[in-house]
Amino acid sequence: MDESTDRTLDAVGPRLKHLRQRRDITLTDLAAETGISASTLSRLEAGLRRPTLEQLLPLARAYGVTLDELVDAPPTGDPRVNMRPLRTSDGSTILPLTRRPGGIQAYKFVLPAGRDDAEPDLRTHEGYDWAFVLDGRLRLVLGEHDLILEPGEAAEFDTRTPHWFGATSSGPVEFLSLVGKQGERAHVRAAPRRHEPG
Repeated sequence: MDESTDRTLDAVGPRLKHLRQRRDITLTDLAAETGISASTLSRLEAGLRRPTLEQLLPLARAYGVTLDELVDAPPTGDPRVNMRPLRTSDGSTILPLTRRPGGIQAYKFVLPAGRDDAEPDLRTHEGYDWAFVLDGRLRLVLGEHDLILEPGEAAEFDTRTPHWFGATSSGPVEFLSLVGKQGERAHVRAAPRRHEPG
């Protein structure tokens, strides 16, 4: 195999782990869905085993992505054409907005109307998240805080803090999410302060 193929295959593991975490399912659940053992899935995600086509096909199906997207094959045209939305069992839609492995990843989420009395299933994982509400009202449970974010409002947090996102009963919500690896923060530049004359 050439060097380029080696690099492509080496990048599959982190991408598989990232897709599973974005879908918020366990290795055991994914094993039941794909027919691939949890231990094999764990080794694939850790880069301790190279994936075969027989493994990649059910994984691509489970994540709702193409094989090209799963292995990050070189783009053959406008990269936006392959940005296929991922649909989850609860009716949510996740649209990947970035293609490159590593670094900060961007997603657009569209969540259907929820119930205000919904009991959140708090999750944790390595990383850092920024959420910006485009439309609707986003309920964000973050540790002991239960927040409602309106359009134009944003939140940033360490994803090791137990958290959960959901829409309210007022309707669906659309928001952007930027996810970085642990310790990676966005570089925020503010305009310089103007000095008042006088």
